[in-house]
Amino acid sequence: MRFLGRNFVNTEIKDYVLATGFLIIAFFSPILSSMADYKGNKKNFMRFFCYLGAASCSLLFFFDKDHVTLGLFCFMFAGIGFYGSQVFYNSYLPDITDEADRDRVSAKGYTFGYIGSVIMQMIGFGLVIFAGDNSDKAQLALKITFLLVGIWWVGWAQIPFKRLPISSQKDRQTKKNVLSNGFHELKLVWDQMIHMPVLKRFLTAFFFYSMGVQTVMLVAIDFGIKILKLPNDRLIITAVIIQLVAIAGALGMSRLSEKFGNIRILILTVLLWIGVCITGYFITTELHFYILASLVGMVMGGIQSLSRSTYSKLMPVTKDTTSFFSFYDVTEKLAIVIGLFSFGIIEGITGSMRNSILALIVFFILGLIMLLFTSATQKNHKLAA
Repeated sequence: MRFLGRNFVNTEIKDYVLATGFLIIAFFSPILSSMADYKGNKKNFMRFFCYLGAASCSLLFFFDKDHVTLGLFCFMFAGIGFYGSQVFYNSYLPDITDEADRDRVSAKGYTFGYIGSVIMQMIGFGLVIFAGDNSDKAQLALKITFLLVGIWWVGWAQIPFKRLPISSQKDRQTKKNVLSNGFHELKLVWDQMIHMPVLKRFLTAFFFYSMGVQTVMLVAIDFGIKILKLPNDRLIITAVIIQLVAIAGALGMSRLSEKFGNIRILILTVLLWIGVCITGYFITTELHFYILASLVGMVMGGIQSLSRSTYSKLMPVTKDTTSFFSFYDVTEKLAIVIGLFSFGIIEGITGSMRNSILALIVFFILGLIMLLFTSATQKNHKLAA
């Protein structure tokens, strides 16, 4: 397709647009976190991003072949809205739970999210099935689904907006002005982190394996469309499979972490992700894709939930949870930018998404190595204690 005067592979430009959105989030989230800390209203910032994402998603109702630019920008801002709210959402975890309960509560949060996603996807699936073989009706059904997702998003968000506590203004005064203070706070977090070798190594591991995890999650459906030519109804089935299995994955990994420890289970999960990438390179049939989607769902739910709770356990006891999770969020978003740009560039050069999938193994191997270092460091600290 042609965009801004240049020809791109269609999925390649989608990767670039989404990566640009993540880059914007990575830059602005420290500023917004600083403002939230200064004003003591992180829930209002979470609400703003929620509404931005929901509105952008609903506006995809107007996306068609004659409005490609509109669709790409709505897609980008929907991503900014969803992922921009995550730093404020994630920072509530240590505020509302004790350390012993964080794996369970984190897994439960992802589980309810996946359940809601499945219900909404089934509604969309029903609309597509109702449209039948009529292509115009099928397109309208997909557009209505985008509209309903935005409404659904805003509606269910009212529950946490009503129940979550309003963050109190910090006792400390900002050392810089409110715009630059966010980056100053990130530096303060880093200054603490370099003296915490277990947390530092874990976050490095998280940075590398997130390049692969988030990229696979964001391009999985595109892979089914482009490589296996799956129709819309089969793609919705695939999305439902991923979400359903992710529920079991999040809960299962939480239970396993209680028995074997967070880092060990994360090592196992990254090994499974490497298997996903290798398998993805070779699949050729629809059945293979469904099996792979099930595996993606299982490790997707587990690694997201366990990564968040592991970070919350390893970070120091502090009231400044927003700044620490801002650091976590920026780390993840920069990883996604690198992952998506790498995926798009490799596809653009080689002309195949299979090669891009295989290349992601490098990121997972680097993450695995750092997790092994994290485990070794954690053992040494326990022996020293």
